[in-house]
Amino acid sequence: MKLLSDMASCNSHGQDSSYFLGWQEYEKNPYDEIQNPKGIIQMGLAENQLSFDLLESWLAQNPDTAGFKRNGESIFRELALFQDYHGLPDFKNALVQFMSEIRGNKVTFNPNKLVLTAGATSANETLMFCLANPGDAFLLPTPYYPGFDRDLKWRTGAEIVPIQCTSSNGFRITQSALEESYKLAKTRNLRVKGILVTNPSNPLGTTLTRNELELLVSFVAEKGIHLISDEIYSGTVFNSPKFVSVMEVLIENNYMYTEVWDRVHIVYSLSKDLGLPGFRIGAIYSNDAVIVSAATKMSSFGLISSQTQYLLSAMLTDKKFTKKYISENQKRLKKRHAMLVKGLESSGISCLESNAGLFCWVDMRHLLKTNTFEAEIELWKKIVYEVRLNISPGSSCHCTEPGWFRACFANMSEDTLNLAIQRIKSFVDSSDVIGINVDQSNQTNQNTSTSPKKKLFAKWGFRLSFNDRER
Repeated sequence: MKLLSDMASCNSHGQDSSYFLGWQEYEKNPYDEIQNPKGIIQMGLAENQLSFDLLESWLAQNPDTAGFKRNGESIFRELALFQDYHGLPDFKNALVQFMSEIRGNKVTFNPNKLVLTAGATSANETLMFCLANPGDAFLLPTPYYPGFDRDLKWRTGAEIVPIQCTSSNGFRITQSALEESYKLAKTRNLRVKGILVTNPSNPLGTTLTRNELELLVSFVAEKGIHLISDEIYSGTVFNSPKFVSVMEVLIENNYMYTEVWDRVHIVYSLSKDLGLPGFRIGAIYSNDAVIVSAATKMSSFGLISSQTQYLLSAMLTDKKFTKKYISENQKRLKKRHAMLVKGLESSGISCLESNAGLFCWVDMRHLLKTNTFEAEIELWKKIVYEVRLNISPGSSCHCTEPGWFRACFANMSEDTLNLAIQRIKSFVDSSDVIGINVDQSNQTNQNTSTSPKKKLFAKWGFRLSFNDRER
């Protein structure tokens, strides 16, 4: 008799992706300036550690809040007792105000339409449970965050069908790409329930244009499906063009009194904008009362602690602090982004032009031995084991073109990033890199060294399905 459930024994979690395998290798040999200076530098983790000093300064100036006091009196017992899944009203009010502030106060949000979740992972999965039955499909533009293969599919049984975007137009979403993806789903006998986009994009670090957003809203209106806009990086936009929320487009195009108004949903989190992934603060915003009700009930399986809500409601209602934090954090991200881009350029490596996020989409196509995904994984292994950097290969993000990589820049010190850049430069300048000629409008430096290659250290195999890119 089988003792475990199908879910417990299945292999659909996605842990065998190179995205997660890179993390495993990093954890075996993590870089430390003193203890392990030759270790692997983690550039596969999209964390924002650049503005912790601002958060710590606020905590030091507000000891009562940090100590769970109100007007000098302890409220520890009040916070320690059971709280229902609707969340603390003060925190929900503070969060929607912060969401508006991030968006330049061009849109406002109703706290009664907000569902609190334990991070954006929980928010996205909850929406899948609300919108799709097992076997139903959501369309996602490529490249996309590798964790979506787990978050959207593993427990829900939903399917992902790619919207194939290419470098020829900067990986922008087009009408033809949407139509082709929709037709592909139909040929696989999948019922399309919606589209999910990240805006700003992970891994591209670009914001969706107003035209793209209007195209998406028009498409879901025509097809009678949903649109999820994952906007967890909305506060990381450090350069023009400015961030445009899907909510702005809905209002500007008078969708408020149409069915589409109830079929567009926003996911938000404080993991990226405020750099607090460990606090597990996520949210769903929807105009559909049925979805809000169902998602609120489901949130029982992933609540945010009352202590966390109390602390952050005080922090987010301090408008002097939030204004300073948003501005200063964006300045620091801009500086760090420029540092990585310039450093890579000195090695003949270019990046997709971007204006947001905690990472760069790096073009290493000219360093591949052949224009294949197998060659991409071979190069990635060399970067992990020889260069000792963990970056995410484009194939883990379902990119249609081999040779692109995501490299994070905000989860380390400036000195560590400089070291990472130096390691890349030494690798490119070394005699063991054999490049290929790839037609790239923005890439002119081609390494044509023909010296013998060094033996790869990597011995273990990857259970990577290259056919997944066609699904």
